[in-house]
Amino acid sequence: MLVDKKPDVCVVGLGYIGLPTAAVIARSGCRVVGVDVNQSVVDTINRGEIHIEEVDLDGLVQGVVSRQLLRASTMVGPADIFVIAVPTPFDDNHAPDISYVLNAAANVAPALKMGDTIILESTSPVGTTERVRDLIAQLRPDLTIPGITSETPDISIAYCPERVLPGRILEELTNNDRSIGGITPRCARKALTFYKRFVRGECVTTDARSAEMTKLVENAFRDVNIAFANELSMVADHMGLDVWEVIRLANRHPRVNILQPGPGVGGHCIAVDPWFIVHGAPDQSPLIRTARNVNDGKIDHVITRARNMILENPGIKIGCMGLAFKANIDDFRESPALKAAATLAEQFGDHIYVIEPYAAALPPEFDGTGAKLVDIDCALLECGMLITLVDHDSFKAIPLTERAGKIVYDVRGIWPDQPKNAVQRQLRLAS
Repeated sequence: MLVDKKPDVCVVGLGYIGLPTAAVIARSGCRVVGVDVNQSVVDTINRGEIHIEEVDLDGLVQGVVSRQLLRASTMVGPADIFVIAVPTPFDDNHAPDISYVLNAAANVAPALKMGDTIILESTSPVGTTERVRDLIAQLRPDLTIPGITSETPDISIAYCPERVLPGRILEELTNNDRSIGGITPRCARKALTFYKRFVRGECVTTDARSAEMTKLVENAFRDVNIAFANELSMVADHMGLDVWEVIRLANRHPRVNILQPGPGVGGHCIAVDPWFIVHGAPDQSPLIRTARNVNDGKIDHVITRARNMILENPGIKIGCMGLAFKANIDDFRESPALKAAATLAEQFGDHIYVIEPYAAALPPEFDGTGAKLVDIDCALLECGMLITLVDHDSFKAIPLTERAGKIVYDVRGIWPDQPKNAVQRQLRLAS
């Protein structure tokens, strides 16, 4: 009888995706070493604790660490499967920076042996997996590399992007479908065998470049649709209309499903990935570029309206509600709410009260501004104006009676019971 030998796994990068991925793999019974350059992160995980906010992650990490299925290290060691889950930011010109990916691959290279598999999960521009392959070939000339050798390769290299929603990461890592792109079909099959150990969703194999593009397209699709909603909100403001009412009525059409506008788009995925497509095909992607500009421009629109409303009410104290890029998480990456609140704090200083239940202290962007981090009760007591930048559940629960008499700029539309005439009057003043 064949015995199923669970592979040893090394996950490089223990951030918002890497740590949940490592924990889910460990839960399947594989022994996992998570690697991170931050010693504090390593120490935290080895205590069975977590350094990020994610539903149910604390209990899972505590469990797999206590069962000795997960440990963290600053060094890459031998394994059978290497999963790379490091950041892929862009520079000031929106050009993708894959240096973290290449550095991770360089650290993996010395540990490779015959039969090993490297899987890149980081969202990456098309061709990055091939760049990883070429780097491994350069660093390990003793190994035959897929896509280069005409013989049976010694290792496998594949690309399999995550597609998860913060706040639901553990559930979606397990249940969502996965697109697995191999440098060769054989590489894709080896990666498929690995993912089927812990993924209940359907795993579909393809080539690496198609899988890379698929992830970018998914997020660009979302960005374009959000841009329509955000542009519509600016048109409605100009015309003195309630955009939430317009969208509610329009969505009664059986083939219309307009998304909800906000202060812009944040996070490391939707706010970043479309630029990878634009960078790779600038002349063929005018719609994707325009959507990015619309969503970035919505932040400036919100700041301008809020600033004008404040100037119309001199001396008023302002509650900026939320800094995260989306509701009920502690992730501030690329957050339009953070940019809006910090920009207002630069001008209005100690008149700005920030309410962010997922922050223990204000981020560095507020240094020297005089802005204060306060709880909801303090804000409701002290502030005459409320600007809703994030739709946290705790904000939605504030009843109309506690908002009575306050000037409200409801950027997220979380308070449908707010008197519309008061809101529109303030918006017209802001114009």
